[in-house]
Amino acid sequence: MLSPALRVPLRAPSLLRSSSRRWFTGTTARASSAAAADPTLPLQGYRVLDMTRVLAGPYCTQILGDLGAEVIKIEHPTRGDDTRAWGPPYAPYKPDSGVEGPGESAYFLAVNRNKKSLALSFQDPAGVSILHQLAAKCDILVENYIPGSLAKYGMDYDTLSAINPGLIYASITGYGQTGPYSQRAGYDVMVEAEFGLMHITGDRDGPPVKVGVAVTDLTTGLYTSNSIMAALLGRAKTGKGQHIDAALSDCQTATLANIASSVLISGEKDTGRWGTAHPSIVPYKSFETADGDILFGGGNDRLFGILCDGLGRPEWKDDPKYKINAARVANRDELEGEIETITKTKTTQEWLGIFEGKGLPYAAVNDVLATLTHEHTLARNMVVETEHPACGPMKLVNSPVKYSQAKPRVRSAPPVLGQHTDQILRGHLGMSDDEIRGLKDRGVISSSKQ
Repeated sequence: MLSPALRVPLRAPSLLRSSSRRWFTGTTARASSAAAADPTLPLQGYRVLDMTRVLAGPYCTQILGDLGAEVIKIEHPTRGDDTRAWGPPYAPYKPDSGVEGPGESAYFLAVNRNKKSLALSFQDPAGVSILHQLAAKCDILVENYIPGSLAKYGMDYDTLSAINPGLIYASITGYGQTGPYSQRAGYDVMVEAEFGLMHITGDRDGPPVKVGVAVTDLTTGLYTSNSIMAALLGRAKTGKGQHIDAALSDCQTATLANIASSVLISGEKDTGRWGTAHPSIVPYKSFETADGDILFGGGNDRLFGILCDGLGRPEWKDDPKYKINAARVANRDELEGEIETITKTKTTQEWLGIFEGKGLPYAAVNDVLATLTHEHTLARNMVVETEHPACGPMKLVNSPVKYSQAKPRVRSAPPVLGQHTDQILRGHLGMSDDEIRGLKDRGVISSSKQ
């Protein structure tokens, strides 16, 4: 139910409802014909209303965009997505871009490619009306507001599913739509702390630490995009959409994986933090070299033997203290100390050369720049260049999964705030120039010069 200030009549409500049903049928046909025309983009023809910001939601909708969906990103008309201000670094604007400011933040650029930016305020009833009309023409809506907060704008699932019964409505929150924590705001780091991940991350005798990237946000975005795909398949069978409730807390708990299983089966607390080591395999950790670090994985006795030979200590293979894994675990500190004394005598690259082709799992511990310029990263086409309308050429991390037929890819650079406002209102809602100008004058919408 809309609050009195927002009880705005939609444009011809009965027509919206009937047209949404017709459009849903048309969408299926349109998606099918588009897919037939371009099999490399399996979600081409599907439309997403993206009401998310920061990381988990934008990461989810970017995956859909990479696969061909049209993603309409709703942003505050002056501030935009929170992450537009999360810098430095910024990609600077070209002098002739007509856009002012330090540039586009690297954080925003990471998760907003293949999207169109509609800068709109839904504090104004006219903004709510626009969102209702767009929802009637979309297959998917993704939002990440505190549960219940969108109901006062008539943007909750019950209201929108009445307008568009085929709508798949995905809610991404810190703690879910139900439960005692449902009304809490939560960033990734809070969930990492509350739901176990931070407790098992860090050095053995050190304090708990967060993972270096907001991994809980990212796994939640992945879970949600996967759930949306399943809901699309379900809609093809039933003709009906549904509400997806995705919580960072639930996804974090699920991704504790074997650690959670061990605790449930044993009934005992987890074994705490192990740094790069493994609680039940030795050696399985990083070791200091003359100029960095290298990680060895002696997952069985045969692999340990290869390591011994490479380190120049073949006698360890028959030493009762080290011969089998259980003995190595019992003598962990001594063995790991002996190994590191040796690894410090050569550079990381020298050790990589020694173990090349031997069958032992090993790896250099690289920083992010080394990762992005790594020969394997480049061979797998994981860094691509695109043309940004205001910043010029820029490099982005590519979509990671390779298909035999489909080709998810960067089709358009992350948008400037409001870049597509006029285009969306004209093309999807048939608004005239005068109507658009009036909305701008009232501050309901904004658009860039791009």
